[in-house]
Amino acid sequence: MWTLALRGGARVAVVAAQWCDAFGVVTRGRVQLELRDGEPGPVLGRDTGFWLRGTGVRALRNPGRRTATVRIVAPRASCRRRSA
Repeated sequence: MWTLALRGGARVAVVAAQWCDAFGVVTRGRVQLELRDGEPGPVLGRDTGFWLRGTGVRALRNPGRRTATVRIVAPRASCRRRSA
């Protein structure tokens, strides 16, 4: 488990190998999902959980001015087994 901090306007790419089976929970601020086609996805608020596997999300973006945080849980062992 780790915490991702996104400053206002920041964007982080979702790389499948690093985010395998990841589940996130917005713990502060708002986070917008950016879809594979580059279109903006939904904006998620505090205490909202989301899966990344199979969703077509290519990035997470903070649409606000203040830092947003997301707690990420990913069973890394299951990712290694699939890629081996």
